Amino acid sequence: MLEPSELSTMFNDAGMWAALIAACIGTYFWRGLGVYFSGKISQDSELFKWLSAVTYAMVAALTLRIILLPVGLLGTVPIYIRLAVSIVALIIMYSKPGERMIPALLVGTFSLVLYGLVMNFLG
Repeated sequence: MLEPSELSTMFNDAGMWAALIAACIGTYFWRGLGVYFSGKISQDSELFKWLSAVTYAMVAALTLRIILLPVGLLGTVPIYIRLAVSIVALIIMYSKPGERMIPALLVGTFSLVLYGLVMNFLG
């Protein structure tokens, strides 16, 4: 492990600017490629459908991971509370698909906040 003095030597002003510029170049390079290819891929193509399916699968997997294997403060909430809040939010969202995303997110968020406040109040 590097000592703080070694880190300050390695990341002096010029080093920090170089790291920032390198990070910007890397980020904008990939964004530029995305913009370039976005005009060349048809939304009805098989490639776009596959990319869309992979994207939805990744979001679903991350959501399940957050619910079932949380880290941090959410890990202190029992799993049955997390599942109940998730089910209520899903019911609200699917009661009127396309129009209830924000109410479902708000109900889920405020339910967990309310649970935290109640548990903090009860001791």
